[in-house]
Parts: sequence; C-alpha cells; structure tokens
Amino acid sequence: MSDLPTPPTTTEIPKDASEIPDDPSAVVVKPGAYLLELIPVPVSDIDRAKRFYTEQCGFHPDVDVSPADGVRIVQLTPPGSFCSITLTTGLPATEMPSGSLRALHLVVKDIEAARQELIGRGVEVSETEDLGGVFYAWFADPDGNTWALQHMPWRK
Repeated sequence: MSDLPTPPTTTEIPKDASEIPDDPSAVVVKPGAYLLELIPVPVSDIDRAKRFYTEQCGFHPDVDVSPADGVRIVQLTPPGSFCSITLTTGLPATEMPSGSLRALHLVVKDIEAARQELIGRGVEVSETEDLGGVFYAWFADPDGNTWALQHMPWRK
C-alpha cells in the first residue's frame, strides 16, 4: 500500500475557483455520472480517529479545516482510492451514532500482504475468510466502525 503516489494535502478553502490550480490527474465528472467520493464515518473523537486512520491504516490526510465556529471537517483517503472518508463535527446532516457504520470495503490485490501491513501498524485484523471465492479480513476503528479488506482473485 505504501508505494502509491501521495495526493496533495489541502487545508485551506479557496475563496474563488480561480485560486484552484489545474490538476491533470483529476477525474473528469461526465454528464450523467454519479461519483461516490466521500463517506462520513461517525466517530466520538476526531483527533483519535484521524491518528488511527493516518498512522495505523495509512490513509492520506487531505483536509482538516474548521470553516465555521463549532464545525470541523477532516477528509482522509485510503491508499490508491478515489473515494475518501470524512470525520466531522458540527454538521447536523452528517450526524450518526459513533461506531454505527458497518462493513466499508477496501479492495486489495493481496489480502495477506494488506493484513500484515495493518497488523504491523497495530491494527487488530481478523484471519482471512474465503466466502465462496471472495476473501475477507475484518477490522474496526476505535469507535467500532467496521471495515473489510476484500480480495477478488479475478480482478486485475
């Protein structure tokens, strides 16, 4: 997971679209497309969760802003993913009970290598299960939100 390119970190909100530099690697949003890009993960302590996801899971910290009093938005991206997670406070639209999210899937090429990397970083990961030719290993964040490492051997 660690040899993937690191996306840039953004911590300031641009005042105007003209301040945003062109990114030739950015995914183009085509008419009719619905790109899943951000999943809220409910946590009780944003700083603890941010440390877990960055230091133990290897997620990239993209954004950590407080755009208004009482509001904080932290965006983190798993290695190689186009979809990120967000940890928030002060946004009623994203409120859920901490630890209530289940079975977010992280698709990996080599499940045993991914397991060992996470275990080496201090994450408790289950043994790998073969569920009919698709392989899974499970872990949870400090609040109890659960994640699945998923390996489908036929995917390139």
